[in-house]
Amino acid sequence: MLAINKTSGILGALALVAFLTACGGSGSSGSSSSSSSSSSSSGAPSSTLEAISISPNPAFSGVGISVQLTAIGTYSDGSTANVTNTATWASDTPAVATVVPTTGQATGASLGSVTISASIGSVTTSVPLSIVADTWVATGSLETARSQHTATQLPSGQVLVIGGIAGSQDPDQELPELYDPASGTWSSITNLTSPPLVGQTATLLPNGKVLVAGGTSQTDPTDVMTASAELYDPVAGTWTSTGSLITARSGHTATLLPNGLVLVAGGESGVNTLASAELYDPVAGTWSSTGSLASPRFGHTATLLQNGSVLVAGGGNYMGISAEVYDPVAGTWSTTGSLSVPRQNHTATLLPNGMVLVAGGYGGLDNFVVASAELYDPTAGAWSITGSLATARGLHTATLLPNGTVLVAGGIYDSSTSDYAIASAELYDPGAGTWSGTDSLETARAGHTATLLGNGAVLVTGGTSGSDLVSCELYL
Repeated sequence: MLAINKTSGILGALALVAFLTACGGSGSSGSSSSSSSSSSSSGAPSSTLEAISISPNPAFSGVGISVQLTAIGTYSDGSTANVTNTATWASDTPAVATVVPTTGQATGASLGSVTISASIGSVTTSVPLSIVADTWVATGSLETARSQHTATQLPSGQVLVIGGIAGSQDPDQELPELYDPASGTWSSITNLTSPPLVGQTATLLPNGKVLVAGGTSQTDPTDVMTASAELYDPVAGTWTSTGSLITARSGHTATLLPNGLVLVAGGESGVNTLASAELYDPVAGTWSSTGSLASPRFGHTATLLQNGSVLVAGGGNYMGISAEVYDPVAGTWSTTGSLSVPRQNHTATLLPNGMVLVAGGYGGLDNFVVASAELYDPTAGAWSITGSLATARGLHTATLLPNGTVLVAGGIYDSSTSDYAIASAELYDPGAGTWSGTDSLETARAGHTATLLGNGAVLVTGGTSGSDLVSCELYL
């Protein structure tokens, strides 16, 4: 469980106006009538339309990324109604951004600014829309504040969030949520039969279902972990139980192998750190034992290499430097080159050239966070030092962007005098082996998730910054 004793001063900064709000209400699509009066078919009050307001205002998006604009009409009797699908939408510069005339969904085409208008009869209003790059903007907030949860992108492009530490500390009250990139909104879904709070894994299977395994329903690490596993079917929107883990565990890793099996390794069970590993067969719905790690570990990383093997690095009872490679054919682990410094709660990212970038984490002097980064070469089985982060951090995220750079965002800064969530973000250039600063998160956070969406944007959700967060952001 993450504890933060001092919040970042950045938290007092103003957030950008709400972004990607949902298109609600009902009504017919297509062009509006020439009258400014409402009709019963639109669901609006039977009085004269006097004004239209659009949100978000101002609006932001990226190239190839859509933002849903919402229009609210105000009537002569003082009432309001959602007229998004009744209004006629237009862009004054389609080369920069287009908008669907009947729905208000705008999509960036090139960097710049445009004016988007919505009209019903003689009533017209507009908002500025900026198409930006390398910038964080707010998107819809979670319905439940949470940190150290999981986030899994579904085949539909939606993102499934499960569990996490929250104020209620009651997993039965923390419903899973789905993020819709088209509308920028979250919606709760049916809960698991045995919902975990923290420490579980969520893995997208080849059949489109999500395997949730292990975890604990409590925040005390000495509590008993669960062995239960469940499957989420995005098409049916239902959960079903599947075979239980052989060993109850939390804080483990789960890796989808090229053969369709899921490798679970390490973690904790009560006060014990585990070396055991298991394989899940989605066809049979059962788990089987496989070779054990040479060193028990939790807070480690597991990375699927281009040759199909799995690299596990760091973690353990004392933030070890050891690393191991799993051979799926032999079902065995073998030791490989060791990290230059111990680290735990770091990140590991597979680069396009096949090397693995490990950055930050706990493990420096007196177990404070570190800024160092290393590269693992699978051919040589060895690590080499690369450029260091500008800011030491742990419990951050690292995301490989479509252009081949790696985005590191947020995390916790921990020193001998204080520890607090940070908002800074950095980009790693594999060609130069260096880091450069980029736009900071609007809200400092640690223990959050980061998901690369199909449109190239990065969705950051939740986390903690003294208290657990509902806010979410997009890196465009």
